Amino acid sequence: MLPFARVTIIGLGLIGSSIARAVGVRMPTVRITGHDADPDVRARARDLGFCDDVTDQAGAAVVDADLVILCVPVGAMAAVAADIADDLPADAVLSDVGSSKAGIAAVLAEHFPHNPIVPAHPVAGTERSGPDAGFATLFDKRWCILTPADDADAVAVERVKAFWTSLGAEIEVMEAKHHDLVLAITSHLPHLIAYTIVGTASDLEQVTQSEVIKYSAGGFRDFTRIAASDPTMWRDVFLSNREAVLEMLQRFSEDLSALQRAIRWGDGDALFDLFSRTRAVRRSIVEQGQDDPREDFGRAH
Repeated sequence: MLPFARVTIIGLGLIGSSIARAVGVRMPTVRITGHDADPDVRARARDLGFCDDVTDQAGAAVVDADLVILCVPVGAMAAVAADIADDLPADAVLSDVGSSKAGIAAVLAEHFPHNPIVPAHPVAGTERSGPDAGFATLFDKRWCILTPADDADAVAVERVKAFWTSLGAEIEVMEAKHHDLVLAITSHLPHLIAYTIVGTASDLEQVTQSEVIKYSAGGFRDFTRIAASDPTMWRDVFLSNREAVLEMLQRFSEDLSALQRAIRWGDGDALFDLFSRTRAVRRSIVEQGQDDPREDFGRAH
């Protein structure tokens, strides 16, 4: 039995369009209604056909939904919630895909005090954005973290679990604040570092733009992939999860200072020990199927 019969997706970018495509492949009888604030995105979504219907108004998209997923930047959650509050059915389950959870949970609880709320974060994505970027297998064997409140509707939680499992995801349930701390180090801080490194390289006057591009076949190239991620989404993530990000940034700064000292004083043993530990982390990620084990990240040559 399908967990939901009518799914509404608000926000039809990479994640939203991938959810729609995955539902279409894995649960073809489920009706998908979509909405996006950008009229050009709505038009493109209609052309691509991954939704059964794309509405011009957010409220119209949710009137008969039994699951509504907000796939908008974290900073837009409150405005979208206000737009659909009067039209959302009383028994509809509300969820999202935001990268930070504690703040979103508070916003949704404020606007929807009576609806079942099950926040979610599919830990999947690419550096691309927009409705053309989505694909049906984006969530295969990727983690989807649910962060329901302690008093959340247990049946709704199980239905959302079943939904994401049907899309190929592995499910983890954790407390929202713990999620935000974990993702601050595994996702948010790496993006912040990538943005910084790429920004520094572009600012160096003695390095021309052509040289940055010419010699980007090393590690810098992989930082540029991360730094190409959606700027609106990541701006909102850092502002909404600022406490956890700042805590992890302080820890990183301390570790970076220790590494700086090791280089300054020629402490090769400290460098070797660190590099050995980090190499083992990479092996573990590959062994758990969270990245491509092929050389050079599976790039074609």
